[in-house]
Amino acid sequence: MSAAEVGGVFHRARGRTLDAFSAEKEREWKGPFYFIQGADPQFGLMKAWSTGDCARGGDEWEQEIRLTEQAVRAVNKLNPKPKFFVLCGDLVHAMPGTPWRKEQTEDLQRVLKDVDREIPLVLVSGNHDIGNVPTAESIAEFCQTWGDDYFSFWVGGVLFLVLNSQFFYDASKCPALKQAQDQWLGEQLSIAGERRCQHAIVFQHIPLFLQSIDEDDDYFNLAKSVRQEVADKFIKAGIKAVFSGHYHRNAGGTYQNLDMVVSSAIGCQLGRDTHGLRAVVVTAERIAHRYYGIDELSEKGLGEELLELLKGK
Repeated sequence: MSAAEVGGVFHRARGRTLDAFSAEKEREWKGPFYFIQGADPQFGLMKAWSTGDCARGGDEWEQEIRLTEQAVRAVNKLNPKPKFFVLCGDLVHAMPGTPWRKEQTEDLQRVLKDVDREIPLVLVSGNHDIGNVPTAESIAEFCQTWGDDYFSFWVGGVLFLVLNSQFFYDASKCPALKQAQDQWLGEQLSIAGERRCQHAIVFQHIPLFLQSIDEDDDYFNLAKSVRQEVADKFIKAGIKAVFSGHYHRNAGGTYQNLDMVVSSAIGCQLGRDTHGLRAVVVTAERIAHRYYGIDELSEKGLGEELLELLKGK
């Protein structure tokens, strides 16, 4: 697949926005809508996990190809169509500069090109996409391959912020890039804080926390000092929810008025959840969501409760 073909299908985050949506047309509330969130297709992890050698890229990913193809078909079948389909990071397992990365990336691009053209694809950077300690080079590679590593967009009066959470984890090798995101984020939070949007929602790969703002530091959450600072900024700006992946299990909690929603993976499961996707309905008053197994979503579509919310009931 050529760069032009990739760009025409889903490579849309440029200039810190998503050109699938017109900011001018989408700033006003138009009634309930929904989107689909997925996370961690992570081509290569299932083989690496099964062998106990997750430091390597994994030399097989047929299971992830099949699961992601099933997820794409499930999303394409939904009626009404979701406003967009967001993947919250770890698109592939092979870290920058390691074997199999090019092949995993090309296979994922091939699968994602089948997403319905009327359902924009929103791509979030994860630690495997840009490295646990990202560099200017690894971030540039992500941006060239998938689009901007952070950006915002409007849908139906709701402001969505897509963040590069590795800057919160360890930006020691690219401090200037972190500073740029911090400045940009401050500007975006000011817009949200002025309540010029119906809601404001954040997407990032690493969760702020898994269950509680006070929980111990873990590989799967942000450090306490960082999470507290970021969460307080979000709350002050009126952010309603943060949607993440990374944990390969469903989790989450609430801190004051902020919901932290952690969705399990399309790919490798590290707990007892099934390979799945989350449907999120946005109404004037609330943000409701449910996690579905891929087969369940494909066979049954949205549940009655979410459909009723979409109808404004």
